Amino acid sequence: MPATSSSAFRRLRGRATGLAVAGTALALVASVPATALTAQTATERATSVAAAADPVSVLKYKASERKEALAYWTPARMKAVGRSVDLGPTGPKAKPWEGPELKTVGRLFFVNSTGADTWCTATAVKSDNRSTVMTAAHCVRRGSSPWNTNTTMVFAPGYHQGKAPHGVFPVRQAATPRAWETESTDDLAALVVSPDKNGKKLTDVVGGRAVAFNRPVGGTVSALGYSATRPQRGESLLRCVGKAKKDQGTQSIPCDMSGGSSGGPWFADFSAATGRGTLISVNSSLDSLEPTKMFGEIFGSLAKKVYDKARSA
Repeated sequence: MPATSSSAFRRLRGRATGLAVAGTALALVASVPATALTAQTATERATSVAAAADPVSVLKYKASERKEALAYWTPARMKAVGRSVDLGPTGPKAKPWEGPELKTVGRLFFVNSTGADTWCTATAVKSDNRSTVMTAAHCVRRGSSPWNTNTTMVFAPGYHQGKAPHGVFPVRQAATPRAWETESTDDLAALVVSPDKNGKKLTDVVGGRAVAFNRPVGGTVSALGYSATRPQRGESLLRCVGKAKKDQGTQSIPCDMSGGSSGGPWFADFSAATGRGTLISVNSSLDSLEPTKMFGEIFGSLAKKVYDKARSA
């Protein structure tokens, strides 16, 4: 659910608005022309076919790119991107989170495929590598456009009012459904982050939330995100609470968070007293530019494959 300062991204399947947000564009990123594919060797074509058979697509960031990302996202730049976007007043369904600090939920900063400083929301989850984060696929790459990928990506868990109290973790790998890359469906992603500047792994620092797959749709859900609506402007968390229902092949809850809340967690069995719950989906898209409900994918076998690809990397 990124959005620009002038417009919001559109999604397929009748749903309107993506939820990440972008500030001032810095540069243009050129896509690879389709004609370039004709120059592939037989070996390259065979490799491409084999990759296409895998339902999970993986994007990797080099050590040099991760170092650049850490240098790029200074506290001042993190603050500036929020000031550059105003998506109107916060609606009545989204309430400021006033409970205990949610260390596992954070702001995901990156430069999008058109060169704009951008953010989403993401969550540290339990994993074998102690370094896995769940978010939305459109926070990683543009749907139905394999070459338009996001760069310079870092995760700041527990971000609040200009501060990253638990450090900043550069993203080294991102797994998304191949269906998102080719058809703009299945909007979820699992990221792998590098250790922080002190060499500590993510969940050793902030912990990780459990993830549930193949869970029946229903029950009360708490969705959280760093919405670009005011007065928050991405600087603090908002929360929507509602009953999940099947909706257009996904699930939805009543919610009016907007751009910037993309990828934010849907927690079942959420305790407002402890801030703990089980991750069952992530914020994906809205029903309109003046939203009344939020959509999230149903975490089934494909979501499990995406998570598995990341958690053991």
